[in-house]
This record gives sequence, structure tokens and C-alpha cells, in this order.
Amino acid sequence: MAEQHRPHRRPTAEAPDGFAAALRSAVRGEADFGPTARALTTMDASNYRRVPLGVLAPRDADDIAAALTVCQEYGVPVVPRGGGTSIAGQATGTGLVLDLTHHLRSILALDPAARTATVQPGVILDDLRAAAAPHGLTFGPDPSTHSRCTLGGMIGNNSCGAHSVAWGTTADNVRALEVVRYGGEALRLEQGRALGPHGVRQLIDAHLALLRTGYPDLPRRISGYALDALLPEHPGGPDPVRAFCGSEGTLAVVTEATVRLVEAPRARALAVLGYADESAAAEAAPGLLPYRPLTVEGMAADLVREPAGLPRGAAWLFVETGGATPAEARAHAERILRAADAVDGTVVTDPAGQRALWRIREDASGTATRMPDGTEAWPGWEDCAVPPARLGPYLRDFRALLAQHGLRGTPYGHFGDGCIHVRIDFDLLTPAGVSRFRSFSEELADLVVAHGGSLSGEHGDGQARAELLPRMYGDELVGLFGRFKDLWDPDGGLNPGMLARPAPLDANLRFAVLPEPGRPVDVKFGYPQDGGDFAGAVRRCVGVAKCRTETAPGAGVMCPSYRVTGEEAHSTRGRARLLHEMLAGEVITDGWRSTEVRDALDLCLSCKGCRSDCPVGVDMATYKAEFLHHHYQGRLRPAAHYALGRLPRWLRMAAPFARPLNALARVGPLAALAKRLAGITPERTIPALATETYSRWLRGRRGKGTHILSSSRVVQLWADTFTEYLSPQVGRAAVRVLEEATGRTVLPPPSGVCCGLTYVSTGQLDAARAVMRRTLDRIGLLPGHPLVVLEPSCAATLRTDLPELLPDDPRAHELASAVRTFAQYLEEYAPDWTPTRLDRPVVGQTHCHQHAVFGDAAERRLRERMGLTGELSGGCCGLAGNFGFEKGHWEVSVACAEEQLLPAVRGSEPGTEVLADGFSCRTQLDQLAGRRARHLAEVIAEGLDREEGAGR
Repeated sequence: MAEQHRPHRRPTAEAPDGFAAALRSAVRGEADFGPTARALTTMDASNYRRVPLGVLAPRDADDIAAALTVCQEYGVPVVPRGGGTSIAGQATGTGLVLDLTHHLRSILALDPAARTATVQPGVILDDLRAAAAPHGLTFGPDPSTHSRCTLGGMIGNNSCGAHSVAWGTTADNVRALEVVRYGGEALRLEQGRALGPHGVRQLIDAHLALLRTGYPDLPRRISGYALDALLPEHPGGPDPVRAFCGSEGTLAVVTEATVRLVEAPRARALAVLGYADESAAAEAAPGLLPYRPLTVEGMAADLVREPAGLPRGAAWLFVETGGATPAEARAHAERILRAADAVDGTVVTDPAGQRALWRIREDASGTATRMPDGTEAWPGWEDCAVPPARLGPYLRDFRALLAQHGLRGTPYGHFGDGCIHVRIDFDLLTPAGVSRFRSFSEELADLVVAHGGSLSGEHGDGQARAELLPRMYGDELVGLFGRFKDLWDPDGGLNPGMLARPAPLDANLRFAVLPEPGRPVDVKFGYPQDGGDFAGAVRRCVGVAKCRTETAPGAGVMCPSYRVTGEEAHSTRGRARLLHEMLAGEVITDGWRSTEVRDALDLCLSCKGCRSDCPVGVDMATYKAEFLHHHYQGRLRPAAHYALGRLPRWLRMAAPFARPLNALARVGPLAALAKRLAGITPERTIPALATETYSRWLRGRRGKGTHILSSSRVVQLWADTFTEYLSPQVGRAAVRVLEEATGRTVLPPPSGVCCGLTYVSTGQLDAARAVMRRTLDRIGLLPGHPLVVLEPSCAATLRTDLPELLPDDPRAHELASAVRTFAQYLEEYAPDWTPTRLDRPVVGQTHCHQHAVFGDAAERRLRERMGLTGELSGGCCGLAGNFGFEKGHWEVSVACAEEQLLPAVRGSEPGTEVLADGFSCRTQLDQLAGRRARHLAEVIAEGLDREEGAGR
């Protein structure tokens, strides 16, 4: 008995002696106290940063209880963490982080009759929705991070999402909880049962009057503890589950949750309503609620960079409706359209059209982090809520307060619930800017309260707003919050600094540890979107974690290595966090020489998918090249960097000896030796060299291509390394098509030019710049003439890396702007030409770099004109230039291909055309699927040959 009542140490930010060993001996899950694990969890999606002692991935509820027992014994605080997308700082902490996403991801039961599911806390929301969908059910709350947020995190923050006007907040949809307190005690929370630990009922009974009058009545009141849910007159009786939701990990750790499922409409339609300004849209929103829509979302024009598909107006409401049939859903939306006093409007029933519009809204959490002029904007006042009827006046006052402080923001959000999201261009890098951040926060809190609102309407208070709760609730009720916290957690070990007795809102800012403004890091790339500042580029990652989506079939690419490993270190966000900590120098202390950063970047395929798919345009391929340059500067590199990174040089030297070298490569022992010396994985086959290069073929051609009559009737076709030495048949086909379609002559390429791709991807940036300068000296670009590039990776290098590595050379920008893909050139210069219709299905791969830099709209239109039907795979083929050839990458390379590409090709019908414009994609398909893929130019040329043969 004496042991049970022995006082425990108060939580501390320093790891006590013996703690790590005691933890590891008590749990079956993985405990990691290394710099990588700690660096990956210093931040969430907020402005805050705190360095933890370590990270534990518990395997089950027993592990959680054991860990909380050991932590209490040693006085180590605990931070439960799901997807790490919290915007107020509540997923950061100085103690032990519990990573609940690694093992605790099971849907334990799903009862369609009762419309309930029992889940572990690490279950991803979209996984639960996918499991419920075959039964016509779904989980109602759906924040924009639905593809990566966890049910445990949603319970901790009382998350809401776009459909809360129909289905409420998370608290409205949780039936029972299994939780573990600091110290290891397990409790079950359920309405009608005990209210929690001993003393909670007495606390409530002693303050009934305060609890009955102290809370504003509005649908999105997330701030503070929901102690009014424990009042005896609460519908159905006191509800400890509702009181627990939104407690931000400060009371106990959820180990299991039983949640309510709702009937999902069989069909949906979207009414998009345009208004003169956001206040008009806000004032119109409450009038639409009696029509019982599923959503009433609002956003203004200053957030929409590409208004394609939106009706006229300067602000819009997205009003979703449901029905048993498409006609019923459409009729419902049309009734709303007729009733709305909008400037313009439209009803969208096509699912693809709806998804495209919703993507504009869902990506706002990322796109709002940049003003139209590129200025950074930050959370902090991300989700205040006021009564919906007050939203219009509140927005006018809010805009006026922004102007008064010289700040800018782009409001959007859940207008039907009176909840507004906004990122504001706070200066969080200088003392003066931080001071203004505080004064604005205090005045905005008063403004929200004056309109009868809640400081948080969705994402919780965390560190961003908890300090200001007395302005909303008064000191007496906030004092009650502290007493409630103490009954649950008398040692103060669970997520200290949040909600009760919070840290100041301007402490622990994550930018304070970065290099001072005005002292940029010495780098090779120009970083034009970030003012030439590498720290500014790294700051782009705000943590919304779209890169952590594991299953995202479709055209998206980001992030292939995370999709196949499931490891945070191999996500775009994880790598950005490690680079942030490298610059900070506190957890990762050896700067550019860091092995932790090197190892995380090692599985980055440099696919550039994040450049387009990340809402804030993080470009990890560029950051990786930059890091590798500095990491290996003055040191011996891996063998693959010399062999594959300098591939153009070796291929140029090998070209005259193609036949004997190909023969030698087919001799097993010799090929194995060559691969070992070159750092190539033994599973790969060395591609055969062309016995006649593309340039040699073109120069030796008779007829077209040998005499140039007019410089206005020529085509400049880039002879990339892969087309030149490895697949000249693509170049020959392109010449055939371009000359037939345009009547122009394809020029022979200049010798010795190279885009520098392989040097860039291996971080040999000094060599890359030298190669690029030589290319600019030799290319002789004709003014006003585009440059057609067949290989997507080379096209992307010329368009992006060339001007960013040579920012002061105007020729680099001229060349970059001249680059066109094969399909883009045909669309621009032969708009009336009709290719042969082939009328066959296609499968294959849209190259990652094409997707990220150019898009594939022109290619889609060209395929449609040819009768080539079907979608190409998104994701990444997994070969990715040198990546899939390098030793140690085979498993990840194959797994990437298995994610979308290989299943699509294997499942295709006989006679299906396999398309892949990238040499890497074609090689991967050949080596893993035994299928020959073709460049689109080859397929079109086949059609021309067929026509010509038929005409004889």
C-alpha cells in the first residue's frame, strides 16, 4: 500500500537517468530517443516547436498503460500524437511523444445495424469511411485533412469539418471511450456512467450556476473543457464522453473509441453560389440552413488562384446536397440555387467536377499560407467561430482589425456554422513582429467575444489561444478548468502547457531557432519563390501533411516513398522537419554533414511530386540536391553518384562501342562486377546502348532534315541523353510526326549539350552549373522558336532547375520559357492537324516530372483526338532516374511500381497500348512487367505509317 501512495516526481523536460531503459523493458512497442525521431516530432501544423525526449509507438492499450505508469514514476510528461496536423500546437511537447499512428490502426468492430464502429486511436478517418461505405454509412465529421488525420486526434481536438451543419462535431458522434490516465489507470467513459475520476461529480454539483450561464450557445464552441456536458439536465443525462472530446490530450490517452456512423447520401450535388463579397456570402449562409444542406462552405476570391469552374462573383458558397438518386440531389441543389440571392450560381453533379471544386477548398489550409505576392502567412487565429447570424458583421470587423494592424489574411471556412479559417501574414521572425502578433491576438479575442463567439471553432485552443480563454469565459470558469484537469491528472503529466495553465501564446515559436532574417544560408539554387533564402524554403512546410496520404489512387504523385514505407521520415513533411532541425542545430547538430538528414533523403525519389501536389509547393527534390551538394562537398561520394550522376559523359564515351559493350553486359559475371563497381543494385538489368544514336541518324538522313530553307520553318528538338543514346527510336518517331504535322524541318541538335539532370539529382551542383553553362553557350536557340523536349525529366530540368541554378543568366530564363513537351508543341503549332485515330485503350504512366512541372492537359487532349481511351496511372513508377538503379533502393522502387502502375498494366485487356513518355517509366515496365511501353510520339508515328501503307 505504501508504494501506491508514494509521491511521484513532477514532470520535467529532461530525461531522468534510467527512464529509457525502464520504458523499453515495460513495453513491446518501439521507443526511439534518437535525433531523427525527436526532430520529426518537434512540430505539428502550428507556429510552435518543442523538443521531445523521445517517441514511443505503443503496440496496444497495455503498452500505453505501461508507458504512462513509467512516465509517472520518472516524472516525464506525455504528448499523445496522431497525424500531427494540429494547428494550435497541442501535438508538440517536451516529454515522451506517443505515436498512435504506427500500430493502433485497427477498426475493431463495425455494426451496420447499430450504425457504430469501434476503432483504435490511430485509425485514419478515410480508412474508417472506406470501411463504412459498403454499408451506405460514413463518419460525419470530415476535416480537410481527412486522408491523414486520426480518430484519436479528432477526439482530442473535437474536430468538425465541412459537413458539421448536417452531422455535427466529433463530440456529437462519439458514443464511448476507453482511456488511460497518467499513471496507467484505465477508465471507460459512456453517457449514463461515472463522470470520470473521483471528485468530478462533486466539482460539477458545486458550480451548477456558473456552468449553466458561462458558455455561449453556438454550434462551433470548441474552446475550453465542455464541462456543461456534465450538467444533470444535459439531454440523456451527464455525458463524460462529450466533456472529454476536445480535451487535447490533457486528461487521458484514448485507447479505443466507439463512434456513431451516419447514412451517407447515395448521390450528391454541389450548388456553387457567387456573391459580390465575402460579407454578402456570410450573410446569405444562415438563410440556407432551413433547406438542410450537407455543407455551407465559403471562400473569397483572394484565396482562389485559378477560378476555373466557379461562377461570377468575388466570394462563393459551396452548398452540398444529398439524395437517394442523382436527380433528387440535383433537385435539392437547384431549390437552394433558386432560393439564394446570389450574383450567379451553378449546380455541379459530375463527381469529377465536384472533386475539382472541393480540392480548391480543401487545399486552402495550405494555399492560404502564401499571399498572392508570395508573402508567408501563418496560423494562430485559424478557426474562430461566431453565431452564424453574426458572421457577416464579424467578417467586416475582422477585416478592419487586420487593416488597423497592417496585416493581411484570406478568410474562408464553414460559413454555415459561423466558423472562419484564416492564415495571416504575421511577422514571426522579429521581436517587433512577434509583439504585434500578441497585440493582434488579444484584440481579436475581444472582438470574437463581443460577437458572442468562441476562440476556437474547430482546431482547439492549444498554445495559440488557451492563454486568452479568460477573455471568453472569465477567470472563475477558467479556474474551474484547472481544477477539472487536476482531478484527471494531479501530476500534471499529460500535455502540460495546453488548455489549463497554458504557456504564453508567443513562446516556443518554431521560427526562433532558424538563422536570423538577413543572414541567408549559403546555397547553390536561387529559390526565387523564397527570396533566395533556404530557410524560407524550408519554412514552406507548415505541416498539413498532405504528403502522408498512403492510399491516393489517381493522378497525384506525392509522396511515393511515404506511401510504401509509412514512415514519417520518408514523407515530404518529415524531410522538411529534419532540414528545419538541421538549420536550428539543437537536435541535429552536424549541419550539412548530418547522417540523419542524409538517410531520410536517401529514399526521396526526386519525383518533384511535392512541387505540385503539396498545397504550399515544397520542392523536396531541389532541397535534396542542395543537401547532397553540401553533404559530399570535398568528400568521397557513393559510387552511383560517379556512375549514374555522370551518365551523359559515360554514354557519350561508350556510344562508338555500343555493340561490344552490349555483348559484354550480357555476360553475367561481367555485368555483376560492373554493377557492383558502379553502385548499381544487382537486381537491375543494364539497359542496352543504341547502336546508332539519334543525332547520327538525323544527320545522315536523306531528304527532310538535311537542307534548311528558312529559319521560320524549322523545329528545334532537344536531343536528351536518353533519346540520344538509349532510345533513339523515340526521336525518330518524333521527327516523323513533327514534320508531317507542321510541315517544318527538324534541326539536327548541337553537339555536347545536356540539361544537367543526372548531376542535379545526385547533388553535383557545381558540375551541373558547368554543364548548363556549356549548353547555353552551344545551343544557339532561335529567337521565338520553342524547344521541343521528348523526355519529361529533361524538360522539367530545363524549365525549373536551369533558371534556379543560374538565376543571373538571362539565357537560362529564355531557354526555360521556350521548353515545350511534344504534345504542347503539336497543340500550339499544328492545332488543325488531325492525327490518325487508333481507337484503343491505354494504360501506363504520366511521368512524375511532367505531372509536377507541366501537367498533362495537352497530352490528354491529344490522346482523346486519337481515340486512345483510359487513364494513365498517377503515383511514381519507382525507377525515377538513378534512384531505382542505386544499391539499397530495389525494394522501395518495386513497391512504388506496385502501388498503381504495375497492377494497372497487369489488369489491362489484350491490345491495350502501354504509354510512358519517360525513359525511366518504360525501363521499369520492361524490367518488372515484361511489357514494352512506348512514347506517345511512337504511337502517333505508327498511325502515320498505317495511313501511308493504306494509301499505297
